Amino acid sequence: MKYHLYLVMIVGLIACNTPKKKPVIEEVRLEQSVELDVPNQLSTWDLFEQPLNKLIPKKDILPYELNTPLFTDYALKSRFIKIPDGNPAEYVQEEVMDFPKGTILIKNFYYESDLTLENSSRKLIETRLLIHENDGWNALTYVWNEEQTDAYLEISGATIPVSWVNEQGVAMNVNYSVPNLVQCKSCHELSGKMTPIGPTARQLNKKYDYASGNQNQIDKWKATGMLTSVPPLEEVPKLPAWNDPSTGTTAQRARAWLDINCAHCHRLEGPAKNSGLYLRYSETDEYRLGVNKPPVAAGRGSGGMKYAIVPGHPEQSILIHRMESLDPGVMMPELGRKLVHKEGVELVKRWISEM
Repeated sequence: MKYHLYLVMIVGLIACNTPKKKPVIEEVRLEQSVELDVPNQLSTWDLFEQPLNKLIPKKDILPYELNTPLFTDYALKSRFIKIPDGNPAEYVQEEVMDFPKGTILIKNFYYESDLTLENSSRKLIETRLLIHENDGWNALTYVWNEEQTDAYLEISGATIPVSWVNEQGVAMNVNYSVPNLVQCKSCHELSGKMTPIGPTARQLNKKYDYASGNQNQIDKWKATGMLTSVPPLEEVPKLPAWNDPSTGTTAQRARAWLDINCAHCHRLEGPAKNSGLYLRYSETDEYRLGVNKPPVAAGRGSGGMKYAIVPGHPEQSILIHRMESLDPGVMMPELGRKLVHKEGVELVKRWISEM
């Protein structure tokens, strides 16, 4: 199905393409002409076996996980990758792998109704595809119907009410935001081009429980011919799991959280490069990390504070102020959340307190 969005600025309600019980559509601003000629239904991509909501991948598609994933309002995620046969990705040490044309990265967002139960029911919310086409990467979002039988192309964003019980038995609610096409591109921008964020060597360097047995993901990709030019595993960097103290110190795990949640913008090649605040895990300059660094142009986002990070004083640090805020003009990250990641904030607070 072909969609054409004309070169206009739109503010208001835009029709949703999902059938039947349609989610509420948020305000959206489209500042460029976009033409899409892609399937309207996720099932048309032929990525999963039927029933589709079981997320059982076809034989040429491999699941994967990240050591420290992006926070998205406590949504759980199920990731898969499809790489064209006979055309492996090239190993890259610090950035995402060099994926060939035809690669599809698949990320499913879902909630379990009650995380205190062993066999809680699951509700799929959206599936995002990142497709490496001839002229670069393209992002598509599919929103699941209420029946959980299929997901439908959504280019203009949506708000979907979600309720669940967390691990502590607390009832949680959120108006979950499905991004519009422009928002997808803004988060995935690197040096002016769309690019994947998650599948780097340090993120993929972990074991995964495959059907064939437990194996390191880097080794698995190499063994299946999906990845080439791979160094010995001991030379591959590894990112700590932000919520697992056995994988790193408080500082290392806090830096891992900032790397995935903030550094796709806050890096020299990212949209927030002019801030001078660079939060990649590999950054070694404390000032560029924000230690005793004044904001360039934070405005009211600074909360009247002087520095991004004040060693020993998280309560005086702009970084924490923005992470704890839900004010659209203050909060960071500014997209992808309606809730504060309390556990992540507490980890970064401990890191600053221990400086």
